[in-house]
Amino acid sequence: MFRSFSIFNYRVWFIGALVSNIGAWMQATALSWVVLTELTDNDAAAMGVTMALQFAPPLLLVGVTGWVADRFDRRRLLILTQSLLLVLGVAIGVLLLLGVMTLPIMYAFALALGVIAAFDNPARQAFVSDLVAREIASNAVALNAASFNGARMIGPAVAGLLIVAVGTGWVFLVNGITFLGMIVALMLIRIDELVPRVKAPGASRLADGFRYVARRPDLIVTFSMVFLVGAFGMNFPIFASTMALEFGQEADGYGLLSSILAVGSLAGALLAARRDRARIRVVIGGTLLFAVAATASAVMPTYWAYAATLMFTGFAVVTMLTTANGFVQTTTDPALRGRVLALYVAILMGGTPVGAPIVGWVAAEFGPRVAILLGAVAGFAAFAIGATWLIVSGRLHRSEEKRFLLTIDETRPMSVVEPERFSDEAASATPMRVPDDTAPTRRAS
Repeated sequence: MFRSFSIFNYRVWFIGALVSNIGAWMQATALSWVVLTELTDNDAAAMGVTMALQFAPPLLLVGVTGWVADRFDRRRLLILTQSLLLVLGVAIGVLLLLGVMTLPIMYAFALALGVIAAFDNPARQAFVSDLVAREIASNAVALNAASFNGARMIGPAVAGLLIVAVGTGWVFLVNGITFLGMIVALMLIRIDELVPRVKAPGASRLADGFRYVARRPDLIVTFSMVFLVGAFGMNFPIFASTMALEFGQEADGYGLLSSILAVGSLAGALLAARRDRARIRVVIGGTLLFAVAATASAVMPTYWAYAATLMFTGFAVVTMLTTANGFVQTTTDPALRGRVLALYVAILMGGTPVGAPIVGWVAAEFGPRVAILLGAVAGFAAFAIGATWLIVSGRLHRSEEKRFLLTIDETRPMSVVEPERFSDEAASATPMRVPDDTAPTRRAS
C-alpha cells in the first residue's frame, strides 16, 4: 500500500502536499460559508457562480496549461503557482478582517484562484510521474488521493471550529501559511533523483494531446464519466452547506459533514493504493456506487443519517477519480502526459461551471434534496456510458466455466494505435502499443 514511500522525493512531496491540502480544504470550507451566510442571505445560486468562476479557467485554458506542464520545469512552475495561491489566500483573509469584502470582489478572487489552479493542477498531477517510476505510478497517484482526503477529514472540521471561534478571515490567513509546506517540500526535493522526462521529437504542439485522446476510445469513455459526475454530482459545498442549514446546523456542523465525507474518501484512496494497477472497470463500478449512495443521501430524514451516507458517497467518488487518474497516467504516452492530464483536469473541474450554477439554482428553487438527486441521475448516466462501452467493445462476456456469470476479458491483446505525428522526424516512428484496460501492465526496464 505504501510502496511509493521508499522514494525520498515522494516522501517529501507527500508531507508537503498534506500540509498544503489541509489549508486548501480550510479555505474551500470558509469560502463557501462566507458566500452563503455573510455575503448573501443563504443564496445557493451565488455559491454556484463562485464555484463556476473557480473551475471555468481549467476548461478554457486547457490547451495552454497542458503545454506549459509539458514544456517547462514542473517543480519551478509549482513553486510559482503555490506562491501566488498563498498571496491570494492572505489577501482574502485581510479583506474579510477589515470588513470590506463584497460579493463582486469575492467573485474576482474566485476567478483569480481558478486561473492559477488551471496551471497548478496539471503540473501537480504530472509531477508525480517525475517522482516515481512508471510501475508504481498508480500507487503514488492513490497515495496522493489519500493525502488529499486525509486533509479533507481535518481541514473542514478545523475551519468550522475557527469560523465559530474567531471568524472566517483567520481561516484564510492560516491557509496562506500552509502553502509554505508545499513550497518548502519542492525546494527540498533532490533534483538529480527525479525520473528523466520524455519529450516528443520535434516541436510540441498544443493540439497533440487532443489528437492522442481522440484515438483512445477508453480515454474518451473515462473522460465522459468523469465529466458527468464532476459537473452535477461533485458539488459537495452546495449539497453539504444547504443540507446543514436544512437540519438547523451552523458552520461547525457544515465542516463536520465535509470531514465525514472525507472518511469514506480516505478509505477509497487507500484501497486504490493496494491495487496493482488502475482498471477502467473500477471507474465504471465507482460511478454506479456513487449514484446509489447519492440517491440514498437525498432521502435521509436526520442530520446524522445524512452524514452516514456521505461516507459511502466519498468512498465511491474517490474510488472512481483515483482509478481514473491512475489509468490516464499509466497508459498515456509520457511525452504527452502533461497535456492529456490537463485535459483530464479540465473535464473534471471544467464541468463545474456547467453544473454548479444549475445545481445551485435547483437547490435554491426546489431544495437541496432535489439537487442531490440531480447528481445521482448524472451518476447513473455515467454508469450507462461505461457499461455500454464494455458491452460494445466486446470486453464483457459470459464465462464459459460458470453459468450466468458475466466477466471481463483479461486476455485481450493490447490494441495498436497509429503513432502521433508530432513532427516530420516522428512521421516514420513505429506504432505505439497502447495497453487497454485489461492487458497486463508492463514493467519498466
